Amino acid sequence: MQDVHQLRCTGCARVIALEDLKENFRCADCGDLYEVEYPAWSAQAGTAAKRMFPNPSALRWLWKERRTSTDLRDQSGVWRFRELLPILRDEANIVSLREGNTPLYALRRAARATGIAQLWAKHQGMNPTGSFKDTGMTAALSVAHERGFTWVACASTGNTSAAMAAYAARAGMHSLVLIPEGKIAWGKLSQAIDYGALTCQLHTDFDGCVRVLSEVVRRAPVYLLNSVNPYRLEGQKTPALEITEELDWHVPDHLIVPGGNLANSSALGKAFLEMKHLGLTDRVPKISIVQAEGANPLYRSMQANDGHDLTPVEAHTRASAIRIGNPASWRKAVRVVHATGGWVEQATEAEIALAKAEIGAEGIGCEPASAVTLAGLKKFVAARKIDASETVVLLLTGHTLKDSDYTIQYHRGDLLRDDELTTVRAEIDVTRRNTVELNADADQVLRALERVAQ
Repeated sequence: MQDVHQLRCTGCARVIALEDLKENFRCADCGDLYEVEYPAWSAQAGTAAKRMFPNPSALRWLWKERRTSTDLRDQSGVWRFRELLPILRDEANIVSLREGNTPLYALRRAARATGIAQLWAKHQGMNPTGSFKDTGMTAALSVAHERGFTWVACASTGNTSAAMAAYAARAGMHSLVLIPEGKIAWGKLSQAIDYGALTCQLHTDFDGCVRVLSEVVRRAPVYLLNSVNPYRLEGQKTPALEITEELDWHVPDHLIVPGGNLANSSALGKAFLEMKHLGLTDRVPKISIVQAEGANPLYRSMQANDGHDLTPVEAHTRASAIRIGNPASWRKAVRVVHATGGWVEQATEAEIALAKAEIGAEGIGCEPASAVTLAGLKKFVAARKIDASETVVLLLTGHTLKDSDYTIQYHRGDLLRDDELTTVRAEIDVTRRNTVELNADADQVLRALERVAQ
């Protein structure tokens, strides 16, 4: 199963080898994106013989045993599952920060509020740089390292730049980050700078940064590490394996994912479909995507034409990680939603802010973009698309400290405008916890305690 993979265009199905992949990772015939497939066992390859498949029980045992290993490959929650992503010729080229193996938390308060008894949060914000991007970055940057690149680059709203810069530094490589000016959380930008990236703020939005970067990688030997890179998605599929493993190999009924550039949902869908094909599981979950109302091109597309065409939008949302108006992987995401029977929803700024505060009240916390999952779940429950008896997993993509300014403004009452608060003002007022200014007097502190206890 080692070093046997090819790339298949998700549009025209053209198959190529790694060496034939263009610098922009798009098909020369139709312009669509590629995905990695393994001729020996991929569902879409069509040539695999089931007698050649690995033993599912043996794989499950092996992956569990590796949790106690001191080998760097085994301590990674991505490379621990390396049998399902044989993308390197030599595993000595793996660049890892011990990513993955992130916790699956029970959301007890949200479960009571929504009526969903089995409600979980897979917290990818517990990765080394604080977001789900680490799982994809270890895979794609390892490929770049093996191929001899010295420079890697990305356009980013924050999390991708932090992850890429960290892994490039770990590998002794150089990194270039293009960010939209004034449209990035400072906590994320500080990471990229701290890890040594050449960071350029461009007078444009995220999609404008992508256009500039496409020209840069065409003209210079720089390896592109945005989510159009199919090897990113191979790493990003491993949380699906972790979720199923943590649920004792029982597949949840629903997985709800934030929708930005839309690669994450397609990666997770790919993993669940592969697991079922290999006999590791007997079904796949419904995978649903939730976008911010101000950055909702996929939601609009599904409402207008069931995802056949997508019209880019000018993205506006305080949830910066999903502030993307022209998502590159939208066709892949549509296919996963259709294949699994999921849905696409949107959430307002107030709904996102409230959901973030509610996740924080669980003692977990997340970045704003992650909270669209809980906001979307409430709408799915209200529409009776999700039943109380079903198991639901929310994917939290980033750590709460990624955008601390957002949290502080929310609890001070400075985040949302009056017109945004109309439907949820009472609920938000209950969740706000601003600091209390007192004199240095124990009696005043005790009176504050009594007020809260009442």
